[in-house]
Amino acid sequence: MELIIAELSRYIIVILFALYTFYSYRAFIGRAAGNNEGVFRAQRVLIVMLHLVCSAVVLVEEKEIKLRESVTEKMMQIPNIIDDSVPIGKDDSENVEVERFGEPIVPAYEIPHHADIIAKFDGLDKESAGRTSGVGFYYLIGDIARLHEAMLAYARDFMINHGFTYCIPPFMIRSSVVNGVMSFDEMEAMMYKIEGEDLYLIGTSEHSMIGRFKEQIVDESQLPLTLTSYSPCFRKEIGSHGLEERGLYRVHQFEKQEMIVLCKPEESMDWYNKMWKMSVELFRSLDIPVRQLDCCSGDMADLKVKSCDIEAWSPRQQKYFEVCSCSTLGDAQARRLNIRYKTKDGNKFVHTLNNTVLATPRALIALIECNYNEDGSITVPKVLQPYMGGKEKLIPTK
Repeated sequence: MELIIAELSRYIIVILFALYTFYSYRAFIGRAAGNNEGVFRAQRVLIVMLHLVCSAVVLVEEKEIKLRESVTEKMMQIPNIIDDSVPIGKDDSENVEVERFGEPIVPAYEIPHHADIIAKFDGLDKESAGRTSGVGFYYLIGDIARLHEAMLAYARDFMINHGFTYCIPPFMIRSSVVNGVMSFDEMEAMMYKIEGEDLYLIGTSEHSMIGRFKEQIVDESQLPLTLTSYSPCFRKEIGSHGLEERGLYRVHQFEKQEMIVLCKPEESMDWYNKMWKMSVELFRSLDIPVRQLDCCSGDMADLKVKSCDIEAWSPRQQKYFEVCSCSTLGDAQARRLNIRYKTKDGNKFVHTLNNTVLATPRALIALIECNYNEDGSITVPKVLQPYMGGKEKLIPTK
């Protein structure tokens, strides 16, 4: 703010001087009554001074816009205040395991790499995808593609049965929404921009779902808003983790069922705990053991107040891997997008939360490994059988 005042002061002085001159010459005109030549000369000077005033005003306005943009850019880089319960650490290696759900069993027989398992079903074609789209894309085929979609359909109905409203959002959003829901570093590492347009492909439907309420005032009686959304997701995956060349663990394109909550500030932590527990419930219903990890300070994006990961058990690797991420962002997104709710005491900012219900093909990997049988078949969990035409097992074709 001091910078803005200092910069604008110089232009204000110019305007004040011009106005002083203007009024001085106006007085001179009054004294020069009856002297036409003096009047004309004074009028010409006044016209010049008016042009100077107008130019100075334009300069002040332009400078003010630039300074406001500069200040806003710097403010956008300030991270949120994390919750006192967040463990302090440098990166994801210092995340803290809280609890395990289900026994992480390692069968007596070998479990192949998921790409090899899927190959026995003729279910994956990355070679053709490489020709059409490049590295990080894939074709899913036959029963594997059907299983993939069955998981998403089940996740949708699971959330509807938990009282969430189903929504299919736009898959592209404007930069004003992107800037409102995430930090610049996140955007650079994740988002694909549409060339020549102010549009980005979404990396998660949370972004367009929260953006739906931009510049809106929600009535207090409508809160909490509990929404679940489906979308394809697109990510550049720039960073040290890179892409997985062979399998489906990290790719440019995937599909996801998401859950989003807008609530009063005093309710946000209760919703945070409800949301991650829903993810645990869903994965356990698929016969997949999971654990909950509290994310440490160094593994949290700038806007997050508190975050945890749900990780699925990999019997092949004999370790857990991330399948869900649950976060409360306090009022950070609401302030950036001006999302408020109306109370008898005035308008207040809502709190926003998001959590992965199910993202696949990563969740598909967990299901295949945890339901793989020694004969090469895959047991279809009971909750998915209605979505698979009643099939109880998938039998390999090779």
